[in-house]
Amino acid sequence: MSKVLINGASDAPNRVLFAHGAGAGMEHADINFFAQALADEQIQVIRFEFPYMQKTRSDGRRRPPDREPVLLDYWREIVAEFAHSRLFLAGKSMGGRMASLVADELTPTGLILLGFPFTPPNKPEKYRGAHLATLTTPTLLVQGERDAFGNKDAVQRVELSQYIQTHWLTDGDHSFKPRKASGTTLEQNLHEAVVKMRSFILAG
Repeated sequence: MSKVLINGASDAPNRVLFAHGAGAGMEHADINFFAQALADEQIQVIRFEFPYMQKTRSDGRRRPPDREPVLLDYWREIVAEFAHSRLFLAGKSMGGRMASLVADELTPTGLILLGFPFTPPNKPEKYRGAHLATLTTPTLLVQGERDAFGNKDAVQRVELSQYIQTHWLTDGDHSFKPRKASGTTLEQNLHEAVVKMRSFILAG
């Protein structure tokens, strides 16, 4: 059985599988916050780590993410292991991108993308969101307005599927943190994201 962290009721009618980003594991502060804020009697949140992060946890040595086929296969394994009648795939940055690549294949109830990495910073030619134009899985995309991996101006110019609803967090960067001058705080953005996620999960 995979090593996971579980928040929320075991008999909750909705289950969220939550993947981390490239550089931080399932106990990162933001992922911790989202898991704990979402979880209750209605929503169970299960966090997991990709193989490369599991190795880092065991020996303390940082390493780059596994190759894409390995990451995708691990998503498939996790979905099979934690199958549920109302299953949502969620991920921060890379974790969400990998989920989006297998979502239509795995047919979850929904998909949640937090800070999708459309392009590497300052490399608009390396676009990694082409598949989002044809995605048929109901999807919530939560993105910071000035995310270096896909800001509001840039993302509004790309084609996204009709099944994707986008929510922009005020002046947020890739971690959803706004500048002080914006008048918004990180805490406000994180709580706003949770409200949108809960609404998306509990709809229908």
